[in-house]
Amino acid sequence: MMSYISHSSPNWLVFSLSLTSPHYLSHSIISQPTSLSALHSFQSTYAADWSFEPEPQALRRLGCCLVPFLYAYIYVYLYQSVPSVTSFFFSMMDDEEDILLDDEEEPDGGGSSDNDDDELVDLAMEPEPSTTQEKQDAEEFPFEVFKTTEIVQLMVDCIKDVNSVVQIPATITRILLNHFNWDKERLMERYYDGDQDRLFSEAHVINPHRREVRPRKIPRPTSTQSQQGEILCEICLMSKPQSDMTGLECGHRFCSQCWMEYLTTKVMDEGMGQTISCAAHGCDILVDDATVMLLVTDAKVRLKYQQIITNSFVECNRLLRWCPAPDCGHAVKVAHYDTKPVTCLCGHTFCFNCGENWHDPVKCKWLRKWIKKCDDDSETSNWIAANTKECPKCHVTIEKDGGCNHMVCKNQNCKADFCWVCLGPWEPHGSSWYNCNRFDEEEAKKARDAQEKSRAALQRYLFYCNRYMNHMQSLKFEHKLYALVKVKMEEMQQHNMSWIEVQFLKKAVDVLCQCRQTLMYTYVFAFYLKKNNQSIIFEENQKDLEIATEQLSEYLERDITSDMLADIKQKVQDKYRYCESRRKVLLDHVHEGYEKDLWEYQEC
Repeated sequence: MMSYISHSSPNWLVFSLSLTSPHYLSHSIISQPTSLSALHSFQSTYAADWSFEPEPQALRRLGCCLVPFLYAYIYVYLYQSVPSVTSFFFSMMDDEEDILLDDEEEPDGGGSSDNDDDELVDLAMEPEPSTTQEKQDAEEFPFEVFKTTEIVQLMVDCIKDVNSVVQIPATITRILLNHFNWDKERLMERYYDGDQDRLFSEAHVINPHRREVRPRKIPRPTSTQSQQGEILCEICLMSKPQSDMTGLECGHRFCSQCWMEYLTTKVMDEGMGQTISCAAHGCDILVDDATVMLLVTDAKVRLKYQQIITNSFVECNRLLRWCPAPDCGHAVKVAHYDTKPVTCLCGHTFCFNCGENWHDPVKCKWLRKWIKKCDDDSETSNWIAANTKECPKCHVTIEKDGGCNHMVCKNQNCKADFCWVCLGPWEPHGSSWYNCNRFDEEEAKKARDAQEKSRAALQRYLFYCNRYMNHMQSLKFEHKLYALVKVKMEEMQQHNMSWIEVQFLKKAVDVLCQCRQTLMYTYVFAFYLKKNNQSIIFEENQKDLEIATEQLSEYLERDITSDMLADIKQKVQDKYRYCESRRKVLLDHVHEGYEKDLWEYQEC
């Protein structure tokens, strides 16, 4: 018996229908959960309105229906934040031996209206996600943005596609797909190459076509069986009833408490999910999803396990990538793999290839080297330059901690004696412990030349690093400028300017942020660039854009009064249009160099 009741229907009507249709009760509660306050209100109201003498049979039916009602509500309350993920894992647990997942268990990829409202972007004052060039790239590089629930649906669809052919349990299919990094084609090709036993062995699962059917739990003894039969758990070394022992198809059985603690440790402490092996020593059979969901009762552990599985699905798929923005749970799916910018629903634009902020004009390879170099060098390079010198023999960095100029390298493979002042061998110095007038010796000159070369390389790095960091810091300040500009726009509307007329300020801040970000990465590009005629042109374009960007920033940060509205509007519009054109010229020149192979790089 199927019934339908809207959200506006009184709670007593829902419950009275459940007396005649328990199926409606579970369906209505799970699909349209009510609040706890509504539940308590119903209980008090329904009890007060019960003015007739109930039949004993009705009371029994009432009691039978009330318990599943409460359990259904608790279930929804605990898992309402991840409904699709939970339904997916429970469907795999309930239908483990089925060939296909039940269509009724498919997650809902839509999401509630409340969630949709939270994800709306305030386009009025947020930076534009892309420039004209990036919009053109987006048209040539199509991509989709998925919520977590939709990602789970992609995972379920992938499992169904494979199951429709291989005809094995869904939990085993999920493990096999993970073994092949969710590459369906590779799995299918390997599955039908004739050596299935080896395939399942490499994936660390029991071949479902050959395994013995073993129950997960040993059946409880009947009244005719011995009630005192107990088995020793090899983990806690305690005798437990046979009904409390459970395990995998490999045959290893342990008590439920030990299993739960083992799985909890693996998930919460070690961050494992898709590669948890059997708790028995030396057994590499993997624990399937159904077993985890059956043995783990803690909602936090279940949620973490589900997140690990979903995260593994995204990271293994080369056409999927999580949005790197903080607190963003979306993922981007592309039609083909390439180094192109993609923009998430949260407004964050990033490089699909490396996951960093979109870093045109520098390539991912050089950006990775730059980030590593900054992490290694930035905090210590200034101190090293001011307080240390290099050993002229082994080039180990040495700090002088006394007044004597006689230095002995502490490197066990070197032990060189040299002068701190001239960096030449110490032996010719004789007794000149605190003074050195030896400057022209060939060895000392070579040592000083090597030292100067090293210092020059350091100074070059600091030059580009300081400008890179300066634009990064300025970019952070420019993002804060949106709030200030919003106030200015409101003030300008009070001086007889329409909403449309003041939008030039927001556009100007958008262009300013784009130019700052481009300039920041031009210094990374220039650091690894060898000098040639094209690099000189690039540096001129970089200088022009930098000057124009600083002027635009100055216009936007100055105080705007009613007397200068028309003048400042014209200046800001002219300047941000000029910045846009200079940025386009710079990027077009770099891209042309990539196409014609004009750039030469140096390893630093």
